[in-house]
Amino acid sequence: MGSQYEGYKSPLSTRYASREMQFLFSDQYKFSTWRKLWVWLAKAESSLGLEISEAQISEMEKEIHNIDFDAVAEEERLTRHDVMAHVHIFAKQCPTAAPVIHLGATSCFVGDNTDLIVLRDALQLLLPRIASVVSRLKQFAETYKDQPTLGFTHLQPAQLTTVGKRACLWIQDLLMDERALSRCEQDLRFRGVKGTTGTQASFLQLFNGDGKKVKQLDQLVTELAGFQKAYAVTGQTYTRKVDVEIVAALSSLGTSIHKMCSDLRILASRKELEEPFESTQIGSSAMPYKRNPMRSERCCALARHLITLFSNAANTHATQWLERTLDDSANRRITLSESFLSADAALLTLLNISQGLVVYPKVIERHISQELPFMSAENIIMAMVKAGGDRQICHEKIRVLSQEAGAQVKQHGKDNDLVDRVRKDPYFAPILNQLDNILDARTFTGRASDQVDEFIADEVEPVLARYANALKVVQDVKLNI
Repeated sequence: MGSQYEGYKSPLSTRYASREMQFLFSDQYKFSTWRKLWVWLAKAESSLGLEISEAQISEMEKEIHNIDFDAVAEEERLTRHDVMAHVHIFAKQCPTAAPVIHLGATSCFVGDNTDLIVLRDALQLLLPRIASVVSRLKQFAETYKDQPTLGFTHLQPAQLTTVGKRACLWIQDLLMDERALSRCEQDLRFRGVKGTTGTQASFLQLFNGDGKKVKQLDQLVTELAGFQKAYAVTGQTYTRKVDVEIVAALSSLGTSIHKMCSDLRILASRKELEEPFESTQIGSSAMPYKRNPMRSERCCALARHLITLFSNAANTHATQWLERTLDDSANRRITLSESFLSADAALLTLLNISQGLVVYPKVIERHISQELPFMSAENIIMAMVKAGGDRQICHEKIRVLSQEAGAQVKQHGKDNDLVDRVRKDPYFAPILNQLDNILDARTFTGRASDQVDEFIADEVEPVLARYANALKVVQDVKLNI
């Protein structure tokens, strides 16, 4: 006896992606859009003189969302053709309009145009999500712009930065993603009414060789679908280069998310920063004390999958022979949907993270105290020189004391005691009253704090201003699982 648990279901739909994004890639949305396209085509053809009545159009409009999916499935088993199966069932529901449904069109009229509508709507859903993450990270950067922290190069302690300045590095990547996806959305066009190989031959016949009316038909349907322009030339399909550009931008977004969440995982392991952790959340089945960064790990997992999907889009475009081959179909069903669903899921998780990041300044200060004495060596030397000391003698003193302190840390696991050694050495008596200032971490962060302010004013705010209305309704994201 079968059950709902005995068939495959995508984790993107059962665990991760939003209902809004899932709906855009649902059968209901896809096939009701097919029917809308048939209505728009009929309306445009009627307005240009073909014998299509208002009654026929009205009949079709009433049935746009009333799809008998079981009947369509049975019809497709007979015809082995998805579009014709839907044409036949729609025609049964609209007997008066049956003669004019799909008039002059090819399968790609509904297939490709629907894909472009879905891509447009999906981009418009994703872009405010990116802006929401950027908005939260902006607040985080402003809050912690003055908080010194160890910078890292080669994953080794380096010159100090600030917690807020580091967050700006994450924001900068996301702004580049917003720019790329915005360009995709702005550049997106409609396939329009192009016929079987893109020549519009069937429509030229319908209008008795009147090319001007065929051009008008193309533009009218394009506008009814909410697009400004259609692609000037197509084969049977719109060029799959469009898919390459969009999936490339989504994959690039995946790299930004993975980079940021990898940083968060590293910082969590150092106990300097944590993602949100709910009161009832369990970190480990065996180790009750653990607070694993599962949200960041989920983002990395989804982002890795998103990054890999680019090769599918690229290879599909590369192998579209002449006016088209059908080996794009099965691949695109998977690649386009999973690209957007993965991006959607990762962004929602990232928004949840960014809404509740926790910083532990005392831990950060302790880590700084382990490294700053070594970093301050040059400042100590310069202070001694100003006090009348010999630079070479001072350098040698510091070198010896640093080696001794380093041995305490590496060989004996003790704290860095370089400062104590300096205080105890009579040679450094002239500058002992300056040591606290010399070792003030805030003097080692350069213009980091100013850079945060400048970056937010010059780069972040202009982008967020475009999403002001959307940001007003952003609520805290709660993950279902």
